[in-house]
Amino acid sequence: MRVLLVEDEQKLLSFVMRGLAEHGYAVDTAATKNEAEVLAADNDYDLIILDVMLPDGNGVDLAKWLREHEYSGPILMLTALNSTSDKVKGLDAGADDYLSKPFVFEELMARVRALLRRYGDGQETSSLEFADIEMNLIHRKVTRAGQELRLTTKEFALLEYLMRNIGRPVTRTQIIEHVWDMGFDPGSNVVDVYVNMLRKKVDQPFEKKLIHTVVGYGYELRQEP
Repeated sequence: MRVLLVEDEQKLLSFVMRGLAEHGYAVDTAATKNEAEVLAADNDYDLIILDVMLPDGNGVDLAKWLREHEYSGPILMLTALNSTSDKVKGLDAGADDYLSKPFVFEELMARVRALLRRYGDGQETSSLEFADIEMNLIHRKVTRAGQELRLTTKEFALLEYLMRNIGRPVTRTQIIEHVWDMGFDPGSNVVDVYVNMLRKKVDQPFEKKLIHTVVGYGYELRQEP
């Protein structure tokens, strides 16, 4: 899942970015309203986290701009302003949730999961399931047929994206956009390399293969009849 983090306080930005990356999220960052608008216009984000106070504007106006420019994903606002009127302004501008500073990182992650669930199929809680694969999103644990699969952070993120798109083949470009950040070289073959690495852990030890190549398109997680 790819996240845009908009925060001008460098220490907090680095802390949140590192934490999100450790949980498998691809994170792009912006320190100003203008930078955020440029990134949001050029990229497809699953979630946007933004600070209310920015050096060239404020998060309320940015949230309004995002909605006016057809960003339809969840928006989580971070703010030191915790009055009811401030929160109402942000929610009316298009934000989905507010988190007051200072905050505990575990609460941030809980809100991130809740927002992604709200914008997903509405059924997921803290795990994803497909065939005999179970993925625990809180403890970052994956099992297949009861056997634990030891995945790297990026392998976990790739499998999560495939599991969130059951029945929908995804292209290499879509995988790049949602699993890797903007520093990724789109001309490399890293997606195919990681899919092969994931297959060795998810499919190779088992009789039924679940990760399939869609020739000329990309990849899909599905069960063969």
